[in-house]
Amino acid sequence: MFQSFRLSMAWLHTWFGLVLGFVLMAVFFFGTLSVFDREIDRWAIPQTRFEPQPMPSYDKLLAPIFQQITPEDEEIEAARGRIGAAPVVGPARSLSAYTTHRDPVLQLYAEFGVSNNPADPDEHVHGHVTIDPRNGRLLPHDQLKIGSGFFYPLHYSLHIEWKGLGYWIVGLAALAMLAALVSGVVMHRKIFRELFTFRPNKQTQRSVLDLHNLTGVVALPFHFIFALTGLVIFAGIYLPVDETMLKPQAMEHAMAEAKAKGLPFKPAGVAAPLASVDAMVVEAKRRWAERGMPGNVGFLMLNHVGDANGYVSIYRAGSDRVALVGQAVHFNAKGGVISEDPAPTVASGINEFLTGLHLQHFEHWLLRWFYVLGGLSGCACIATGFIFYVEKRKRQHAKQGAAGARWVDALATAAVTGMLIAALSMLVANRLLPEGLPHRGDWEKNVFWGAWLLSLLHAGWRSAPVRAARIAPAWREQCWMIAGLAVSAVMLNAVTTGDHLFKTAAAGYWPVAGLDLAMLASAAVAAVAARKLRRREQPDSLVAASPNASASNGTDPRGSHA
Repeated sequence: MFQSFRLSMAWLHTWFGLVLGFVLMAVFFFGTLSVFDREIDRWAIPQTRFEPQPMPSYDKLLAPIFQQITPEDEEIEAARGRIGAAPVVGPARSLSAYTTHRDPVLQLYAEFGVSNNPADPDEHVHGHVTIDPRNGRLLPHDQLKIGSGFFYPLHYSLHIEWKGLGYWIVGLAALAMLAALVSGVVMHRKIFRELFTFRPNKQTQRSVLDLHNLTGVVALPFHFIFALTGLVIFAGIYLPVDETMLKPQAMEHAMAEAKAKGLPFKPAGVAAPLASVDAMVVEAKRRWAERGMPGNVGFLMLNHVGDANGYVSIYRAGSDRVALVGQAVHFNAKGGVISEDPAPTVASGINEFLTGLHLQHFEHWLLRWFYVLGGLSGCACIATGFIFYVEKRKRQHAKQGAAGARWVDALATAAVTGMLIAALSMLVANRLLPEGLPHRGDWEKNVFWGAWLLSLLHAGWRSAPVRAARIAPAWREQCWMIAGLAVSAVMLNAVTTGDHLFKTAAAGYWPVAGLDLAMLASAAVAAVAARKLRRREQPDSLVAASPNASASNGTDPRGSHA
């Protein structure tokens, strides 16, 4: 089929990158935003603009709030659909609280048993609240955490919930990315020279190819590790052996594991009071200090609540480690220590490390910014790949009267600039929508999807010049839209909250000041890009196909970039 292995890799690289590059663009961009998802939350919810807090007292503050949690309406409706009748919900059977070194607010969760589903005795529903840990004040329940509650899940699920299809699409894209990375290395025989080659003043095709190679090579280890660790994290979804073929064995394993730790797997059915959880926290901290790793509580979980077999698991915050969780101390309902988690096995230790490496919950701000640079380099690599594909083919398609390059260009515009427009439109809507608007979070989501759809329609409408081998004005126009929206979001934040950039920067409150600065920087880059695109939009003369012409515009006459 191909004259050489290298040409076959070029074909694989081109078509895998083109078909799934649109998904990968969203994965990379919203994964990059997720590096600072908690900070975006603080910008979007002004009531949370205070410093991160340690886990508060359970006995004095959390216990009364847990009693107020009720199941979510959506969970009740989902259970009704599974059972075919209204679910009979019992009292909470497990409670948990979670925080990190970047969370000013505290998330509280409760799980409730459902007793009238004979097909699934383990049927359950959930409820949650968000509180101010300084005083226990409940924060508005329908306020959308744009960073951690929307951008972050979009990164790995695309918000396609039907049959978990979004996870599978992202997983397929991650596999394609690994193949594209390997095939890209095979294609570029002079990969180290290309690491230092960028000619921005050459013709568009040559410049974007240089930038594509540069961003791909510089961050190659980052791209490979994150595609691989993303697949590792969701391996249980892609290979659900324990939930299908081996479900009985998986249940036996869970029971054996609980028994080995001395943890009751099922409730005893006998009511019993709970000893002071605060005293358990003090003891857990003492034991961590004895083991040479003093720290605070990051995750608190109560199982079999109100039962004689109830127990409390207290997990140390892992901000000083790559691994996400660990070093738990387990207490029985009377306050006695049941066990401490042993050191992980080699396999589980590797899994915890890879998971923590991807989720980067550790406290290392410089490395966090390297994550951002790696993610943005991935976005640039994918975007320039789209542009190179169009630039290489648009003259040929113009001669043939074909529309393929036009529609690829329109989709690329929506995937690159349109995605930025959607994200910024959501932030603008966040500052414009009334505080007490019912289902306010749904309105913000609708603005996001509506803006993205409009950008796609605009890109398709304004892509006609590509059929004449010219640059579509949609790129320039959407760059100006990005600049306008970014500046508007910063100004609206100042007007609606009083937290203008000079105030937040002077106070060193970087979660808000940093996002404002990032948006202003985005506006500046978009404006510069729009001005440069304007100069490049002049009609190009159709170039006769020749080896010299191919060399001048960056095409490899041997087809190494298919």
